[in-house]
Amino acid sequence: MSDSHEKVAKCLCGAVKMTVAAVDPKFTVCHCDTCRTWGGGPFFAVQCGTEVTIESDKSVKEYDSSPWASRGFCSECGTHLFYRLKKTGSYNMPVGLFPKLEGLVMNMQYFSDQRPEYYCFSNKTAEMTEAEITAYFASQV
Repeated sequence: MSDSHEKVAKCLCGAVKMTVAAVDPKFTVCHCDTCRTWGGGPFFAVQCGTEVTIESDKSVKEYDSSPWASRGFCSECGTHLFYRLKKTGSYNMPVGLFPKLEGLVMNMQYFSDQRPEYYCFSNKTAEMTEAEITAYFASQV
């Protein structure tokens, strides 16, 4: 990640600009019902930590989507901007918002037991089921 442009993300209409200090190229995929309803398919996300600066945050709307996280989107164009953990404030952002990232590797699939039968990935990754994720976040809500 040598190019500074790799750490800047914008929504489709440009109303929201986000600058991220660090983007982990090991991305995750979430198959939960909420992610698939939100975006029409699985959510491909890179971890961005807490050092995120959002310009034009008046165009950012947040939806409280679970006991442990909220989701942010642009109120102008609807672009999905982030999934933010409530306890830590850590951001997970759609990998597609950072088109110049290098070294991307899918390393985890969440809610693997909710993955529909109509798609699959050939990548070998770690996986967590709904029960495993619920148990993990039980102490954080």
